[in-house]
Amino acid sequence: YLVLIQLFLGNSCRFIAKPCAINLGIQDSGPHRAQPNAILEKVFTSITKSPDGKRLEGLSKQLDWDVRKIQRWFRHRRNQDKPTTLTKFCESMWRFTFYFSIFFYGIRFLWTAPWFWDTRQCWYNYPFQPLTSRLYYYYILELAFYWSLMFSQFTDIKRKDFLIMFVHHLATIGLITFSYMNNMVRVGTLVLCLHDASDFLLEAAKLANYAKYQRLCDAFFMLFGVVFIVTRLGIYPFWILNTTLFESWELIGPYPSWWLFNGLLVTLQVLHVIWSYLIIRTASKALVRGKVSKDDRSDVESSSEEEDVTSNSTKGIFSTSSNGSNRLNGHVASGQWTGE
Repeated sequence: YLVLIQLFLGNSCRFIAKPCAINLGIQDSGPHRAQPNAILEKVFTSITKSPDGKRLEGLSKQLDWDVRKIQRWFRHRRNQDKPTTLTKFCESMWRFTFYFSIFFYGIRFLWTAPWFWDTRQCWYNYPFQPLTSRLYYYYILELAFYWSLMFSQFTDIKRKDFLIMFVHHLATIGLITFSYMNNMVRVGTLVLCLHDASDFLLEAAKLANYAKYQRLCDAFFMLFGVVFIVTRLGIYPFWILNTTLFESWELIGPYPSWWLFNGLLVTLQVLHVIWSYLIIRTASKALVRGKVSKDDRSDVESSSEEEDVTSNSTKGIFSTSSNGSNRLNGHVASGQWTGE
């Protein structure tokens, strides 16, 4: 299933997302390329991509270049490896397609499930609960998708929330695998569906940004923030954690894996609180400035980090500079946006 996910990614980017991007006027143009220089290239590839002041002074004397010129060279060289806006658009489109499809598949499936309306049903007759084919495919597709995010995180741009996202993916994969092996798939489907509720809205905001529909982008982001906070800080603790911590204890007792299972769920809740704080801070700045101005989970690289009088691009949470995104969790300063 992981292979199928990757094939779906490649084909959707080639035959669907790319034509859509071109029709919206998104060009496959990369960032400004650095001037060829063997000495600086060797330092960049073998020593450091961000030289300190002492090394900059040494290179300035060696090349007879101004320090600021060398700084610009390293910035352009770093940006040279970043994905284009077209690449980011294609990535967001396939993620949007997956999140949207899997969320509404989950809603349609759970609508007729008794445990969707009464969470105590998650624990009746446990562990002797049947595993239907629809439930099986729902689980396996989600697991394959999060494994793909885990692998791709190491090949994408390093972000400030890299460690948080790594812990999130690890906890999610652990929960999906653990709940499947222990036949806790009923409560597992509730967790999966709840987490998918806001993700496709974030990808929709990114798509609007790459297409330069700023108002639509801001509207989707605000809607994403509301849904995220309601589901992760409201429904999750009072619906999911309530049944795993209290109803399960009451109905089947403290089973041996109870502590591990709930420990992973509580870990997710801690991450929800951190991300909600960042979203609220971003939204508050948007209300003051009239638009979303910056995402605190931004890329490490930023075109404004170094002085460059030629750089004066639009600054927004989803603006389309050369400092692009990965691919994750799945979560933009001076033109960058991170994943989830």
